[in-house]
Amino acid sequence: MAKLKVTMQDRTVHDLPITPTLECAFDNYAKKPFHKAFIADQKQSDVYWLAYEGLRRAGHSPKAFGEGFLDTLKSVDVLDDDPLE
Repeated sequence: MAKLKVTMQDRTVHDLPITPTLECAFDNYAKKPFHKAFIADQKQSDVYWLAYEGLRRAGHSPKAFGEGFLDTLKSVDVLDDDPLE
């Protein structure tokens, strides 16, 4: 399972799994299939939305998605949780 490594401006790091629930939430938000969005479209804003929603679902209280939230991010990386799987 892939995960997000979200580094905030204050250097806090969050490792967030990309779960089926998060994938479905993305499908509903973006109005397109998760895998199509990341293979064909490759929009960085989609990755940032996943970070936002992942943080929210993990019990954090991010600012509303938009410039305010984006200004709190230092970086968001998509990682393979276990590259041998």
